[in-house]
Amino acid sequence: MTKKILGLDPGLASLGFGVISTDTDSIGLLDFGIIQTPAKTDIGQRLQTIYEDLHQVLTTHQPDLVAIEKLFFYRMGNTILVAQARGVLLLVLAQHQLPIIEYTPAQIKLALTGYGAADKVAVQEAVARELCLDCLPRPDDAADALAVALTAWFQR
Repeated sequence: MTKKILGLDPGLASLGFGVISTDTDSIGLLDFGIIQTPAKTDIGQRLQTIYEDLHQVLTTHQPDLVAIEKLFFYRMGNTILVAQARGVLLLVLAQHQLPIIEYTPAQIKLALTGYGAADKVAVQEAVARELCLDCLPRPDDAADALAVALTAWFQR
């Protein structure tokens, strides 16, 4: 049975998304990209953009499962903004009644590279290899979202 998995890399300035199609023993890339919000725009407007654009991604792809990178606390000011964007993301997913699974950055790195402290390039290379891409997916937030989606497929 074919299943669509949406991977999300939460962010306020750039929210990465990646959609893969899977069945018992194969995987394919459907779409990837970012939802971007301009830095000098009011926070409310930025959150509204995420809300509206994520609804569009869900309507277009109709995933069966959504995998999200867990929030990683490293810079207090940025973490609060990302948490606000993540709240909007969770609201939209609840409105679409989609099952959600979350992974830490270390879990994602381990699933894709076999090493929980792998660097970003190693993860991107693993994404490209698993999805048979000719080059590394760009931008980084979209590549991270594909890594999250792949992790969900590997953990099935």
